[in-house]
Amino acid sequence: MSKPKKQKFEVKENETIDQCLDRMQAEGYFPVRRMEEPVFQEVKRNGEIVVEPCGRKIVFEGKLQ
Repeated sequence: MSKPKKQKFEVKENETIDQCLDRMQAEGYFPVRRMEEPVFQEVKRNGEIVVEPCGRKIVFEGKLQ
């Protein structure tokens, strides 16, 4: 079974961006696109629910070498 031509790699919680890129290279992919998405959480303040950012999710799109 052959590998897909494109694959997405998410930077894991306890992983640096360089470690993610090394993992991509070990699987035979090179990065062609970086996507960042904010991560939000709901916090209750003074009886109101407020949505505030609490982090970000980084995903790389890799192309087969």
